[in-house]
Amino acid sequence: MTEHSPPADQPASTPGPLGRLAGLAFRRRGRVVLAWIVAIAAAVGLSSAFGGDFAADYSAPGSDSKQAQDLLNDRFPAFAGDTVDVVIQADDVTAPDVQADVTALLGELVAAEHVAAADDPYAQPGAISEDGRILSAQLRLTYDNGANVPLEDSEHLLELAEGAERPGLEVALGGMSIEFAEQDEIGSEGIAMVAAAIILLFTFGSVVAAGLPLLVALAGLGVSAMLTGVIAALIDVPDWSTALATMLGIALGIDYVLLMVTRFREWRAVGLDPERATIATLDTAGRAVLVAGTTVVVSMLGLFAMGLSFMRGAAVVTIVAVFIVMAAATTLFPAILGYLGRHVDRLRLPRGRGRRAALVAEGGHVEPSRGWLWWGRLVDRHSVIGTVVGVAVLLALAAPFLGARFGFPDAGNALEDKSVRQAYDMKAEGFGAGSNGPLLMVADMSAAEDAEALNRVLDDVARTPGVAAVTPAMLNDTGDTAVFTVVPTTGPQDPATEELVHVLRDDTLPDVAAAAGVDVYVGGVTAMSIDGTDNVVDRIPVLIGGVVVLSMLLLLVAFRSVIIPITAALMNLLSVAAAYGVVALALDGGWFGQLIGIESATPMPAFIPVLIFAVLFGLSMDYEVFLISRMRESWVRTGDNARAIVDGLAGTGRVITAAAAIMVAVFAAFIPSDEVFLKVIGVGMAAAIFIDATVVRMMLVPAVMHLFGRYNWWLPVSWERRLPQLHVEGRPDVHMPAPERRLEPVG
Repeated sequence: MTEHSPPADQPASTPGPLGRLAGLAFRRRGRVVLAWIVAIAAAVGLSSAFGGDFAADYSAPGSDSKQAQDLLNDRFPAFAGDTVDVVIQADDVTAPDVQADVTALLGELVAAEHVAAADDPYAQPGAISEDGRILSAQLRLTYDNGANVPLEDSEHLLELAEGAERPGLEVALGGMSIEFAEQDEIGSEGIAMVAAAIILLFTFGSVVAAGLPLLVALAGLGVSAMLTGVIAALIDVPDWSTALATMLGIALGIDYVLLMVTRFREWRAVGLDPERATIATLDTAGRAVLVAGTTVVVSMLGLFAMGLSFMRGAAVVTIVAVFIVMAAATTLFPAILGYLGRHVDRLRLPRGRGRRAALVAEGGHVEPSRGWLWWGRLVDRHSVIGTVVGVAVLLALAAPFLGARFGFPDAGNALEDKSVRQAYDMKAEGFGAGSNGPLLMVADMSAAEDAEALNRVLDDVARTPGVAAVTPAMLNDTGDTAVFTVVPTTGPQDPATEELVHVLRDDTLPDVAAAAGVDVYVGGVTAMSIDGTDNVVDRIPVLIGGVVVLSMLLLLVAFRSVIIPITAALMNLLSVAAAYGVVALALDGGWFGQLIGIESATPMPAFIPVLIFAVLFGLSMDYEVFLISRMRESWVRTGDNARAIVDGLAGTGRVITAAAAIMVAVFAAFIPSDEVFLKVIGVGMAAAIFIDATVVRMMLVPAVMHLFGRYNWWLPVSWERRLPQLHVEGRPDVHMPAPERRLEPVG
């Protein structure tokens, strides 16, 4: 291969800002690499010095359950803390030896860190089942949210419970804090990196080329992962957001550098030296990376529209990870090319030796794979069939979402070997299904008309259909707040329980409040889950509308086209709908759900569609930018729409396929998780990315664009001067080497 430099009488055209940045990083590569090492060390230091604990508030702002919790915090702090259920099963829980063991265990549990108090089940009415075989007591914690309890404290409680078991005496603990403590680490990040390495080796056939995306992704991960603790010190960040941000950062970092390594090799194939090839790569593919990363950030910003603190925390952590990935791709990557650019095809695998010969120059441009050219022309010839088939496949996959049931999975959906599941089953057996979803009623007595007002409230609530039992009320020291528990006849996930909550709030309690001057709020975990679900579902249209509009505006400016943003938005929405359908099918608990460890029908957490939409819409736009930028590059060069579509598809088909395979592997690493919502995020995202990269990007997008013809690139004349020129496709022609001149013999 001949390396070309600009002839003396033909100075190289000035590259854009990204190209100049790439040239600077290439020439001063030592300083850039050192700066990234310092950045990682600084992030580690900041995290160690200022890192905060994870925290999350899953309550719905302004909801009835939130008001109940706030009232407890202000007036009745003894009942404001989260609880842990202690459930014991024996032949006779009232036997003296069993009673002695239970009393000793409760004493040890109360002495544990962050346990404020414990009920005495032998003095508490209704704490022993009618057959005398099951006993239930509650530990009240100093934390008002079980998700925030330190993991080691919950693990200590589990150890105490396990140590109290003996033949004939079973002990199980339930509650949110215990559920978090029993979640197993699966090493998702390690699985993802190994899978990505294998795919990259298969794609490039070279150890050096495959290692470049991994190096950049690991550097970005080193900074963003450490900064998560610093962010947690400033705002509430749920613990699961780290897994989401890490996996998205790994996937994006690898995908972006995969695109640029591919383009770098193409520039080398047409004869550019390593430095000029690096500049040309950032000046073309680098622009697409910045636009693609911006679409991901726009999608994640949509989570702020949900008005939920834990969503904001997850969004901030993820956005920081994306920005760091973009910074690594545009600075660290060209610096590493300064060391390894000449050797990008070294350490080739045996299967990849013939691939380099396929990279031949034709008219100054690298000829793409013949297989992708054949596929592009096939889609061109059958564009109507491709459109119909693509839409039909997506709608069929989306269909199960029509029967989706929103709600929060609980301990009843946990694996049978978990303590929380055993406690759930024992309580249901001894006290009825509703015992696992009690409603915590908080009464404001400050305006009560007489001392009997509270009794009238209890009587009216007890007569409400769907109520199995009402516990006696407990007053605080000042007598202005009362707490009592309502046990439904149905389980926490049963639609009848949700109906009971609405009946109590809309019918029973308003009538009582008007007559007795007592304001009663329905709170507790079950009511909080119902309120949180309703709140999120109501806000989903705001999220979707805002993200779609902003993404369309970005694509309008990037590609200077009206049709492309509209079709991209519609197709991305179809991809999201298909992902929702796959998730709904998994949660149904049938054969597909059992394949991934979901053993029974499980409700869909309302924030799952929100997260899937935000992440998938951004990633889908990534692939759209990769594909359309190469199409526009060909369109600007040739003015032929059909050729532009075929060239773009052939030029990016291999990259998008490899990128999608990496994304699928990364998100599939979530599936072994014990957390249902991480599991369904994994299966939903993995399926959706596979569908998006195959059915949508490789068939539906080019098929629809063939149908629109030259209208794909139409922009009203009045908009031409108003819209800025981003040149997302770059200016590849200015980087092409000048043709070699032949010297004619004299005389």
